[in-house]
Amino acid sequence: MGTPPALPGLDTASRYRPATQGAGVGGDWFDLIPLGAGRVGVLIGDVMGRGLEAAAVMGQLRSAAHALAKTGMQPRQLMQALDTVVGDLDVPDQLVTCCYLVIAPDAGTVTVCSAGHLPTLVVGPWEGVRALPAPVNAPLGVGGVLYEQACSDIAPGATLVLYTDGLIETPGSDIESRLGELTAVLDTFFPHSASLEATADHVLAELLPDADGHDDDVTLLFAQLPAAPLAAVTTDLPAAPASVPEGRAFLRRTLASWECPAPADDALLLLSETLTNAVQHAEGPVGLRLCRTATDLTVEVSDRSPQLPQPRHAAGDEESGRGLFLVRTLADGWGVRPTDEGKTTWFTLKL
Repeated sequence: MGTPPALPGLDTASRYRPATQGAGVGGDWFDLIPLGAGRVGVLIGDVMGRGLEAAAVMGQLRSAAHALAKTGMQPRQLMQALDTVVGDLDVPDQLVTCCYLVIAPDAGTVTVCSAGHLPTLVVGPWEGVRALPAPVNAPLGVGGVLYEQACSDIAPGATLVLYTDGLIETPGSDIESRLGELTAVLDTFFPHSASLEATADHVLAELLPDADGHDDDVTLLFAQLPAAPLAAVTTDLPAAPASVPEGRAFLRRTLASWECPAPADDALLLLSETLTNAVQHAEGPVGLRLCRTATDLTVEVSDRSPQLPQPRHAAGDEESGRGLFLVRTLADGWGVRPTDEGKTTWFTLKL
């Protein structure tokens, strides 16, 4: 599986052990996906079966899931799309368990959708070990399933523990009992561990002492939530032209109160363009959220229209069509993500 990509502010550790029997490959995979605006997608999955066929299916699903996640879609939407992908594969009766989480450090939340996967565990920073609440959904490939998701408040510094059944499902053992063993190991060792890497090694040594005796892939992933942003503020504006100067004034006052070394002119210009788009083409109210970390300023504009803006080249005599081009040119990062109410357009500027 290799090493997951390093994401700013997100401490991770992972372990992957292929099955010791057969071809030495299988259907386990995981991925860490930067989604922009400080948000991170965490994905883990397990294709039923072992060998080259399971690995081939895994490769297709991993690529599809990564591309779908980069669009900013919600976990339940991604799982619905992956279910269609599995259904289109030329592999009869193929089943896949999968779990996709979106970490939003600025809001202090984790949104999760699980397709028949084992529960994600949350460790600390002071509550001990608990399962992350998630609706019970069928595995991918069943078909005809309407996937549901759940959003939970998670404290900064807490660690998410994701794994596949090879870690706790062994011949002759009860899976609930083995899950209890994993919880006990984390609860005992984690508070005294110096690092996630040491914890990962300890968990494998305790649950799978015979490194050469397991007949299924084993995947373990730790992801520790980053620290909370230094500051964040939100306001609601009506979908009216007067909201554009009002939003600019709100941004100007906020930057001054934060003593924020942001490129204020760029921030005000890009906010004007983003708010104008929302006022002209969307439905109100319009939400404006400003979030500051040690390195970035993120501005988010939310509205009630599900129609996503599309960058385009404006003709020379057109008065509109240049707003998103300015955002793409001047922002260090930008994007649009669907929400239950409509959409959120965001951009980030380096401080």
